[in-house]
Amino acid sequence: MAKKYNTRLVLRDDMIFTAYSSNGYSIPLDSSKDVGGHEAGIRPVELLLTALAGCTAMDVISILRKKRQEITGLEVRVEGQRAEEHPRVFTEIWVHYTVTGSNVDPAAVERAIELSRDKYCSAAATLRHTAQLHYDFEIIEEEPEQPLAEEAS
Repeated sequence: MAKKYNTRLVLRDDMIFTAYSSNGYSIPLDSSKDVGGHEAGIRPVELLLTALAGCTAMDVISILRKKRQEITGLEVRVEGQRAEEHPRVFTEIWVHYTVTGSNVDPAAVERAIELSRDKYCSAAATLRHTAQLHYDFEIIEEEPEQPLAEEAS
Protein backbone atom coordinates (compact mmCIF):
# COMPACT_ATOMS: atom_id res chain seq x y z
CA MET A 1 0.00 0.00 0.00
CA ALA A 2 1.22 3.50 -0.84
CA LYS A 3 2.49 5.61 2.03
CA LYS A 4 0.15 8.34 3.25
CA TYR A 5 1.39 11.76 4.28
CA ASN A 6 -0.32 14.26 6.53
CA THR A 7 -0.01 17.76 7.86
CA ARG A 8 -1.92 19.81 10.41
CA LEU A 9 -2.72 23.52 10.22
CA VAL A 10 -3.72 25.56 13.27
CA LEU A 11 -5.12 29.12 13.24
CA ARG A 12 -3.11 31.47 15.49
CA ASP A 13 -4.52 34.95 14.77
CA ASP A 14 -6.18 36.77 11.86
CA MET A 15 -4.66 34.97 8.83
CA ILE A 16 -1.66 33.55 10.72
CA PHE A 17 -1.46 29.76 10.89
CA THR A 18 1.15 27.25 11.96
CA ALA A 19 1.60 24.17 9.80
CA TYR A 20 2.91 21.01 11.49
CA SER A 21 4.47 18.12 9.64
CA SER A 22 3.95 14.53 10.71
CA ASN A 23 7.47 14.48 12.17
CA GLY A 24 6.91 17.54 14.35
CA TYR A 25 8.43 20.39 12.38
CA SER A 26 6.50 23.61 11.96
CA ILE A 27 6.22 26.45 9.46
CA PRO A 28 4.45 29.78 10.04
CA LEU A 29 2.00 30.76 7.30
CA ASP A 30 0.39 34.12 6.67
CA SER A 31 -0.95 36.20 3.83
CA SER A 32 -0.22 39.64 2.48
CA LYS A 33 -1.53 42.73 4.24
CA ASP A 34 -3.92 43.52 1.40
CA VAL A 35 -5.99 40.42 2.26
CA GLY A 36 -5.81 40.75 6.04
CA GLY A 37 -2.46 39.19 6.77
CA HIS A 38 0.55 40.51 8.63
CA GLU A 39 3.37 39.10 6.45
CA ALA A 40 4.28 36.98 9.50
CA GLY A 41 4.98 33.76 7.63
CA ILE A 42 5.43 32.12 4.28
CA ARG A 43 2.47 32.30 1.91
CA PRO A 44 0.86 28.95 1.14
CA VAL A 45 1.40 29.30 -2.60
CA GLU A 46 5.11 29.89 -1.97
CA LEU A 47 5.21 26.51 -0.25
CA LEU A 48 4.47 24.92 -3.62
CA LEU A 49 7.61 26.50 -5.06
CA THR A 50 9.55 25.61 -1.91
CA ALA A 51 8.41 22.01 -2.22
CA LEU A 52 9.64 21.91 -5.81
CA ALA A 53 13.00 23.42 -4.81
CA GLY A 54 13.44 20.98 -1.94
CA CYS A 55 12.35 17.94 -3.92
CA THR A 56 14.63 18.58 -6.88
CA ALA A 57 17.57 19.72 -4.72
CA MET A 58 17.52 16.46 -2.77
CA ASP A 59 17.34 14.46 -5.99
CA VAL A 60 20.14 16.37 -7.69
CA ILE A 61 22.57 16.34 -4.75
CA SER A 62 21.97 12.62 -4.22
CA ILE A 63 22.58 11.84 -7.90
CA LEU A 64 25.69 14.02 -8.08
CA ARG A 65 27.13 12.37 -4.96
CA LYS A 66 26.51 8.94 -6.50
CA LYS A 67 28.36 10.17 -9.59
CA ARG A 68 31.24 11.10 -7.23
CA GLN A 69 31.11 14.78 -8.13
CA GLU A 70 32.98 17.05 -5.70
CA ILE A 71 30.05 19.24 -4.68
CA THR A 72 30.53 21.75 -1.85
CA GLY A 73 27.29 23.66 -2.31
CA LEU A 74 23.94 23.62 -4.05
CA GLU A 75 21.38 26.40 -4.24
CA VAL A 76 18.07 26.14 -6.06
CA ARG A 77 16.07 29.24 -6.90
CA VAL A 78 12.50 28.85 -8.10
CA GLU A 79 10.33 31.57 -9.59
CA GLY A 80 6.76 31.08 -10.69
CA GLN A 81 4.19 33.00 -12.68
CA ARG A 82 0.52 32.51 -11.90
CA ALA A 83 -2.63 32.85 -13.98
CA GLU A 84 -4.60 36.07 -13.57
CA GLU A 85 -7.92 34.28 -12.97
CA HIS A 86 -8.80 32.06 -10.03
CA PRO A 87 -7.71 29.52 -9.02
CA ARG A 88 -4.53 31.35 -10.15
CA VAL A 89 -2.50 28.22 -10.81
CA PHE A 90 1.14 28.44 -11.74
CA THR A 91 1.48 28.63 -15.51
CA GLU A 92 5.26 28.93 -15.79
CA ILE A 93 8.01 28.04 -13.36
CA TRP A 94 11.75 28.64 -13.69
CA VAL A 95 14.17 26.47 -11.71
CA HIS A 96 17.79 27.63 -11.49
CA TYR A 97 20.54 25.58 -9.85
CA THR A 98 23.85 26.99 -8.65
CA VAL A 99 26.26 24.11 -8.13
CA THR A 100 29.51 24.83 -6.35
CA GLY A 101 32.41 22.41 -6.33
CA SER A 102 35.68 21.27 -7.78
CA ASN A 103 35.96 19.76 -11.27
CA VAL A 104 32.18 19.42 -11.55
CA ASP A 105 31.17 17.79 -14.83
CA PRO A 106 28.43 19.88 -16.55
CA ALA A 107 27.09 16.71 -18.21
CA ALA A 108 26.66 15.11 -14.78
CA VAL A 109 24.75 18.14 -13.52
CA GLU A 110 22.57 18.21 -16.62
CA ARG A 111 21.79 14.49 -16.27
CA ALA A 112 21.01 14.82 -12.54
CA ILE A 113 18.55 17.65 -13.27
CA GLU A 114 16.99 15.66 -16.11
CA LEU A 115 16.48 12.61 -13.87
CA SER A 116 14.93 14.75 -11.15
CA ARG A 117 12.68 16.56 -13.62
CA ASP A 118 11.51 13.50 -15.56
CA LYS A 119 11.62 10.64 -13.07
CA TYR A 120 12.08 11.37 -9.38
CA CYS A 121 10.63 14.72 -8.29
CA SER A 122 6.98 14.29 -7.37
CA ALA A 123 6.54 18.04 -6.89
CA ALA A 124 7.61 18.67 -10.50
CA ALA A 125 5.33 15.87 -11.71
CA THR A 126 2.41 17.49 -9.89
CA LEU A 127 3.11 21.07 -10.99
CA ARG A 128 3.71 20.22 -14.65
CA HIS A 129 -0.04 19.58 -15.03
CA THR A 130 -0.65 23.34 -15.00
CA ALA A 131 2.77 24.93 -15.51
CA GLN A 132 5.53 24.82 -18.06
CA LEU A 133 8.74 24.18 -16.14
CA HIS A 134 12.07 25.62 -17.30
CA TYR A 135 15.42 24.45 -15.91
CA ASP A 136 18.93 25.85 -16.10
CA PHE A 137 22.11 25.74 -14.05
CA GLU A 138 25.46 27.31 -13.45
CA ILE A 139 28.60 25.85 -11.93
CA ILE A 140 30.86 27.83 -9.65
CA GLU A 141 34.30 26.28 -9.67
CA GLU A 142 36.15 26.09 -6.38
CA GLU A 143 39.77 25.21 -6.11
CA PRO A 144 40.21 21.83 -4.42
CA GLU A 145 41.63 22.05 -0.93
CA GLN A 146 45.35 21.43 -0.92
CA PRO A 147 46.84 19.42 1.91
CA LEU A 148 48.90 21.53 4.25
CA ALA A 149 52.60 21.16 3.62
CA GLU A 150 54.40 19.85 6.65
CA GLU A 151 56.70 22.39 8.12
CA ALA A 152 60.36 21.57 8.10
CA SER A 153 61.85 21.11 11.55
